[in-house]
Amino acid sequence: MEGPGPRKIARYCAGFGKGYPRPHRAAPRQSRPRAVRGSKTLQAKPFSENRLFSYVRTNPQGWLVVLVMFLALSMVSTTRASIGLAMPSLERDLGWSRSFISTVVAYALICMALTSPLIGNLLDTFGPRRILLGGLVVTAAALGLSSQVSEAWQIVIAYSVFGGIGFGIVSKNVASATIARHFDHDRGFAVGVANAGSTAGHIALLPIMALILTTFGWRWGYLFLAVVCLALLPLVFALIRPEAPGAQHAKGRLGADEVVPAGLAARLRMLFSNRTFLALLGSYTICGFTATGMIDTHFLAYAISCGIPVVVSATAYGVLAAFNMGGMALAGWLSDRINRPHLLAVIYIMRGLSYIILLMVPVYDVNLIWVFVVMFGIFDYSTIPVTTSLVATHVGLRIIGLSLGMLAMFHAGGAALGAFMGGVLFDMFQKYDGVWIAAVAVALIAGMLSLTIRENRTPRGFGKSAPPRPAAAEA
Repeated sequence: MEGPGPRKIARYCAGFGKGYPRPHRAAPRQSRPRAVRGSKTLQAKPFSENRLFSYVRTNPQGWLVVLVMFLALSMVSTTRASIGLAMPSLERDLGWSRSFISTVVAYALICMALTSPLIGNLLDTFGPRRILLGGLVVTAAALGLSSQVSEAWQIVIAYSVFGGIGFGIVSKNVASATIARHFDHDRGFAVGVANAGSTAGHIALLPIMALILTTFGWRWGYLFLAVVCLALLPLVFALIRPEAPGAQHAKGRLGADEVVPAGLAARLRMLFSNRTFLALLGSYTICGFTATGMIDTHFLAYAISCGIPVVVSATAYGVLAAFNMGGMALAGWLSDRINRPHLLAVIYIMRGLSYIILLMVPVYDVNLIWVFVVMFGIFDYSTIPVTTSLVATHVGLRIIGLSLGMLAMFHAGGAALGAFMGGVLFDMFQKYDGVWIAAVAVALIAGMLSLTIRENRTPRGFGKSAPPRPAAAEA
């Protein structure tokens, strides 16, 4: 019988006297594997437990804020979509035309765009809790007033003015700025999960609103949304602290002597002098042009014009919304791990290429519409967590509210331009091919703008630092 090989004998001799088991004895099996980190020996935990709960353990307060923002965005997104659901009832009961109701929605979007920078600046000054509480109160008031309207001017005041201001306060940019102040690590993933609430509301609350509307009427539906809005007030008050922990960390990152102007005009001048912010501003404006402006406005009309039934078209839009949720979470997770400007460029380029599928739908197969909604859904809202993460490090957390507010305003402007241009091109050519070709072109431009940004995960602030104080003065 052949004896042990030379490698086995060498291992035995090297380990002899050091506590290693001898070759002819079986090594004792441990009940649980142990992991060694430095000089400390830690008990290894199951893989699934580490993956599922490691995020929450590292920052439990921050993830409670994510939960609050997820619920708030779900409610507000449902409120914004509810007027489309109630449109036939408003036409029947009050005799309003569809063009007038659409104008009411447009006025609300204008109010959202105009208030976003102001609300962002207030968030940087007073913190997120006061801003969100005020936004929920204003939104609840808008919903309550909307449930009682009987004249055209009343819906303009209730929904367009009060609702537009409320929607601008409880918005994606405010949610992103709030979460960025609470997270040092996994910021992108947290922002993506919270903003997924803007899509989850369509899936969870909108069917309930539809049920109430068909059973009791549209007035009771708006009262239901007002009650849900008020129910979030104690949750916001209890779980969002007056001063976010992240804000204190932000001051440490920027430096104790970092100069940040107090006036809004000075902050805006400082903001528009930053090349990274200008690149993000251009790409985010195109984001609104290609997403909210074109798809949210013209997708259903295009699908119906291709011969796809209304119910199937609406279902496809719902599938797109579902993939929005996963796309935001995935993009946020990736933004914490890979080069963010490259990731943002890939998102814009892939979004642009997805429009080519729309061009193929009437020519090849209408079933390609399902391929489009999956692909576009993944790359639709996924720009939000990546853009927020870049703003946090390249612009600074101390003015992130104002920064995201400006981005939101230009995003809304791009959306308005996209919706208008889509209608003009369709009226000119009686088809949407020119609309989708324009979307491909500008999306590629957004991808190129993103590539001009340099990756730098070291947070930086604006302004010139004050000269160091003498040691005697510090003493």
